[in-house]
Amino acid sequence: MRNLLSLLTTFATGPALACDLALALAVDVSGSVDSREYRIQMDGLAAGLRDPIVSEALVRGQAQLMLVQWTGASRQQVTIPWTRIDSFDALETFAATVAEDPRVWRNFSTAIGEALETTMGAFDTVADCKRHLIDLSGDGISNEGVEPVQLHRDLRARGITVNAIAIEESEPDLTAYFFENVIVGEGAFVVSASGFLDYPERIRKKLLREVTQQTASLK
Repeated sequence: MRNLLSLLTTFATGPALACDLALALAVDVSGSVDSREYRIQMDGLAAGLRDPIVSEALVRGQAQLMLVQWTGASRQQVTIPWTRIDSFDALETFAATVAEDPRVWRNFSTAIGEALETTMGAFDTVADCKRHLIDLSGDGISNEGVEPVQLHRDLRARGITVNAIAIEESEPDLTAYFFENVIVGEGAFVVSASGFLDYPERIRKKLLREVTQQTASLK
């Protein structure tokens, strides 16, 4: 009788859905980012996650999301741990937590390599997800710690793709730098924001491309 009830329960609920995407959101909080710009990033990221197409893709894919704040050497922190997005309520809770996430650091350098290294290590706990992706935003080149390109071999070996959004507030060649030194993996890409005010719309389009596995170039 117990086996029959177990079988009926399985038919009623269906098999557990597998995780399609583990997405780590790595946000620049270095000294070049002032309090207004930090708020634009966090509010823009939360709004992008709430986009109807993005949110539906994340829920349908049972995605795992995590937020990392990063700046100079030895100053990278997971501020929101891996969270399974198995419902729209879970998505809304995560987005609200992003919008309210307090800033950890304010006046330090830009260590992109260490940001990637710290974030890379966190994927060990979501190994069951089909795709592993780091979404890194930044407004400057790496000027401290290990060079990001030195992490590419390990990232490839672990099957982790790195995409980036270059906020060209003060460095107009940042997109090229990110393209050459930061992104890695099959289909990896860089999106350019002309400044922080352009960030919300660009991160929304970037998330659309990532969660729906689009490959066409953004315009």
